[in-house]
Amino acid sequence: MIARDRQRATNSDVLGKGRIVKSQLDKAIGSKLSSDNILCTDAWRAFSTYAKSKGLEHYRFKSAGKERVKELYHIQNVNHYHSRFKGWMQRFNGVATKYFTDYLSWFHFLDMVKHHNDNEMVKRLIVESCLSPTNSTYKNLRSLDFS
Repeated sequence: MIARDRQRATNSDVLGKGRIVKSQLDKAIGSKLSSDNILCTDAWRAFSTYAKSKGLEHYRFKSAGKERVKELYHIQNVNHYHSRFKGWMQRFNGVATKYFTDYLSWFHFLDMVKHHNDNEMVKRLIVESCLSPTNSTYKNLRSLDFS
């Protein structure tokens, strides 16, 4: 699932396999929404029931429908992000499901850097990367069980 606002703040995550359910949505985006937000989604029923249960204003857009915009609202930011992500993923010729979240994060990072490529952002990325501990050695990594 991809959630994206007009300022390109993006949340992407794998919710599970199969149909989306309300509890998965709440776990993924519940803490990021307030009653001031307007939820713009595709036509999955779970989005409507979720918006109703949270008291959110909700606009639904059918992918095969002719109506792609309602006033100021649309889902084209997400559709474009999906399109770029799918194009980027083609180079890998398929990935294992268990690694899909990692690929989402990787693409999100590349997208974020592309849209916020200024000196302050680069400095912040360097500083934040240095704040993480790097106590692992080759010997420690070899003995770990990654299953």
